[in-house]
Amino acid sequence: MSDDGFPAADDLDGTGFDADLLEEELRRAAAVLDPLPAGLLQLAMEAYALHDLDAQIAELTFDSLVDAIPVRGAEAPPRMLTFQAGDLTVDIEVTAEGLLGQVLPPQSARIEMLGNPAAGRALTADAMGRFTSDTTPVGPFALRLRAGEDVIVTEWLRV
Repeated sequence: MSDDGFPAADDLDGTGFDADLLEEELRRAAAVLDPLPAGLLQLAMEAYALHDLDAQIAELTFDSLVDAIPVRGAEAPPRMLTFQAGDLTVDIEVTAEGLLGQVLPPQSARIEMLGNPAAGRALTADAMGRFTSDTTPVGPFALRLRAGEDVIVTEWLRV
């Protein structure tokens, strides 16, 4: 290994080659030399959300920023959100510590947070429909729920 962290030329025979290090260096170079246009990532996330074209869209029916009566003396109250898709309801509480939620009627479900640093990490709702994440959504986000045969995607929101 040379001083700059790259494998020395004589190590390229496969014995000292670190593919993960090479991939990381190539990602850094691409980010500097050919950065992603500002709106392209957002468009890509929105397009990816449509890959389940038969998914139902869960409509936002309650947002505590708009619909709730302010409580005097409450500093940074949690944001409460309710989404509805047919007979299925998803209640979410977003706090600085993360996200709490429940699927109603209670049922097991697999939940993905879209457009978030923790995107791709699946959450699991228990038999009572409850789920948690220790990652607070940042920027625009949506949830994709897979409950039995149903696939439901919430509207995109900005926290």
